[in-house]
Amino acid sequence: MEKFGKSQSVVRTEDVRFLTGEGRYVDDIAPDGALHGYFFRSSNAHGVIAELDVADAVAAEGVHAVLTCADLEAASINIGLPGTQVQNRDGTKGAGPLRPMLAKDRVRYVGEPVALIVAETMAQARDAAELIVFDVDDLPAKVDMAAGGETLHSEAPDNMAFDWATGDEAATQAAFDAAARSVALEVEDNRIIVNSMEPRGCYAEWTDGRLHVANNGQGVWAHKDYLCKAFGLDEGAVRVTNPDTGGGFGMKAMAYPEYFCAAEAARVTGRPVRWMSERTEAMLSDNGGRDLTSLAEFAFDADNRITAYRVRTRCNLGAYNSQFAQAIQTNLFSRVLMGVYDVQTTWLQVEGYYTNTTPVDAYRGAGRPEAIYVLERLIDRAARELGVDPWELRRANFIKPDQFPYKTATGETYDVGDFNLVLDRVMAEADTAGFAARKGADAERGLLRGIGLCYYIESILGDPTEGAKVDFEPDGSVTIYVGTQSNGQGHETVYAQFLSDQTGIPADRIRVVQGDSDLIKQGGGTGGSRSVTTQNTATLATVDTIKSAFTAFLADEMGVPAAEITFDDERFRAEGSNLTPTMLEVAEMARDKGRDELLSHHERATLPGRSYPNGAHVAEVVVDPDTGVVTTDRYTVVDDFGNLINPMLAEGQVHGGVVQGIGQAVQERVVYDADGQLLTATFMDYALPRAADVPNISFTSEPVPSTANVMGMKGCGEAGTVGALAAIANAVQDALWEQGVRQADMPFTPHRVWELLQVEKIAAE
Repeated sequence: MEKFGKSQSVVRTEDVRFLTGEGRYVDDIAPDGALHGYFFRSSNAHGVIAELDVADAVAAEGVHAVLTCADLEAASINIGLPGTQVQNRDGTKGAGPLRPMLAKDRVRYVGEPVALIVAETMAQARDAAELIVFDVDDLPAKVDMAAGGETLHSEAPDNMAFDWATGDEAATQAAFDAAARSVALEVEDNRIIVNSMEPRGCYAEWTDGRLHVANNGQGVWAHKDYLCKAFGLDEGAVRVTNPDTGGGFGMKAMAYPEYFCAAEAARVTGRPVRWMSERTEAMLSDNGGRDLTSLAEFAFDADNRITAYRVRTRCNLGAYNSQFAQAIQTNLFSRVLMGVYDVQTTWLQVEGYYTNTTPVDAYRGAGRPEAIYVLERLIDRAARELGVDPWELRRANFIKPDQFPYKTATGETYDVGDFNLVLDRVMAEADTAGFAARKGADAERGLLRGIGLCYYIESILGDPTEGAKVDFEPDGSVTIYVGTQSNGQGHETVYAQFLSDQTGIPADRIRVVQGDSDLIKQGGGTGGSRSVTTQNTATLATVDTIKSAFTAFLADEMGVPAAEITFDDERFRAEGSNLTPTMLEVAEMARDKGRDELLSHHERATLPGRSYPNGAHVAEVVVDPDTGVVTTDRYTVVDDFGNLINPMLAEGQVHGGVVQGIGQAVQERVVYDADGQLLTATFMDYALPRAADVPNISFTSEPVPSTANVMGMKGCGEAGTVGALAAIANAVQDALWEQGVRQADMPFTPHRVWELLQVEKIAAE
């Protein structure tokens, strides 16, 4: 790496640790002598608990404790897990029924935790679980997104969790009444299982009345707050840590029953307690993602300008009101409702339903991929029905550069953008001019080729405030304590690069510390693509404080007024002084003078506004009509992420996000039967994308620097997934259109695609 880290592709320093087996994952670092926790889970999707007898399990060899919901309540634990409630159209709150840490009176999904067995070994805990007497009076399972069915919660008599809306319904209807043309399309957004490389896990321990919980989450402060409330503890009595985390994708951001139960088990037994999920257990109990159906409509004038947009969505919350679930397909969906198009008349109505399935919550993008998927599928359909080029229809409706800052119909203020610039670039990078020849060559081999475009925009979410603490260590190194949490993004490299760029301190002498609620006052964790912009804004504030403090100190050392001292990102300088110390040299001078207060600095800073990464994805797929197999053959991305710190890491984030989008579009789908049994609970039944399923992904940066932060950066962590779903789906629809297929929904599995083609083939005959 050259002198400064900004916009340089630097290999991740943490990868050496990961690739040589030196990662510190939660199951690796559980305390010696920790007891093993095993959760007994419901095999019934819905029913009243008639009997739960754990006496034989308690008496089993090696068992130290068996906890049920009754035990948690007897210990005066607040057993209710947190859950957002949106405001219904009638002004009431969405249904917020109790979600207990362990099943209370009734079970509502297969995999719901019923009891925790704690034993010396995992084998003993498993054996004891077999001794539990668990009898359930079955009730009918509800698995559809519609009102009615057996009631899951008294707070939601028709199983409707909420009925939410935003926009102007009357104005939207008037625009449709006056429209020259209207186009409608209903699309499904299939449920997925997140399947992070490292499943969820934790350990808990108590020392002198103080609780420590380590889990592989996406931040520590929210978890600390929940633990304090659950156990009635002061903030000082709880510590939460996150060691290395092997993937999160939103799924690990929220509270889960296991963390609280492990903490109580550790208190009851007086020993540390560890728990690590197995893969099928994770598939049954991790919060799922997506799972919604939307009917979307455009109104057009005679010049093919969109005059109004209307969406009606039904979404599945699963069995309980998970932490962020009600907000995802409502508030978060609406953030990018109209995408990059200049339309002010909109109406979004969303109904959420409880079903006897695993709860659904945030998954990479959380609402924004869902919204862009609906929008970009509809604009492609509209182009076909209007008989115009889909690229040109987008251009005609883009927000123009001179309209920024642009306030959207749902209240977002896009600061900057040049969507035509990005679209021109992706057209060239994707070689769209050569598509016809590629399609013709495939046709000669009996194959169908399609091309799909998605132009997305993202709204960066999460707490806009973050903190950074910088300590100058005695050995001449520097430690920066951050409030975000890496779960694979490369924060250790990026944050060291950025601090090096601002201070001249060599990056290899900077250590990044994260994930410990005792070491930094407060933090917002990682989610919503917030990390780099918020964390580096805080770092800038801390660096400014360091500069001011060091300058005041150097005034005496250099014999010049502080106002005459400057810092050139490497050294302090002043006319009339021969001293030109670096940051590290000033710290050493301060230490020698006994000025220890100059060796540690902490500041918090708030972003003045959110940033809005955007970009264009172009996918080309090849469909074999004889087998229905869909192959993603080419994939091109041009993104406006503003200024980049490390382009290599940004590209890696895009690659990962695109692959997750391809997985959902082509292969991944959660299936429950009518009794609420999960039929896709192993990798024999649930198809994750493999290397052979993914093409080389072309990534190009076309930056339009943000004005919402001084660095001009825009978040990039979720963008790949936001753009991928519609790009793949539009490409598959394009390939099938000439065969008469007018409705194609994800996932485009071989069987589903083959069936679509057979139906049209039979109809043609």
